[in-house]
Amino acid sequence: MNQLGFPSEITAQEVSREKSLGGAISLCAKAAGLEPKQVQDALKSDKAQFSRWTDDIEGIKWEKLVPLMDVCGNDAPLLWMLHARGYDLASLRRTETETQKALRLANERIKELEHDRDVERRLFRDLRTTA
Repeated sequence: MNQLGFPSEITAQEVSREKSLGGAISLCAKAAGLEPKQVQDALKSDKAQFSRWTDDIEGIKWEKLVPLMDVCGNDAPLLWMLHARGYDLASLRRTETETQKALRLANERIKELEHDRDVERRLFRDLRTTA
């Protein structure tokens, strides 16, 4: 999440430009508008540890990577790993939660009802003009 608390969007092009997982970790923080110190504090990690991750000197455990992505509000390191393994980032999508599904279905129903109402209005308008 950026400093305002909104998720930060990462494009496939941004991810594919990174040469290493460490670069993707740096991109993750940069896209969120966070300084390394802010990420370090949120993860309760020291400066040396974070530098070893971003400089590709040491790997990062999944238990630390997930909170890093949560703090930053994007999945840049995960997307970089998928890209490095040959996955098409454009075809990936997150699964819908039940709430998101309910909202999507409700919005589709609203559009359908609005369309039906427009058809009815046109019909009544046409009937009035011909009468």
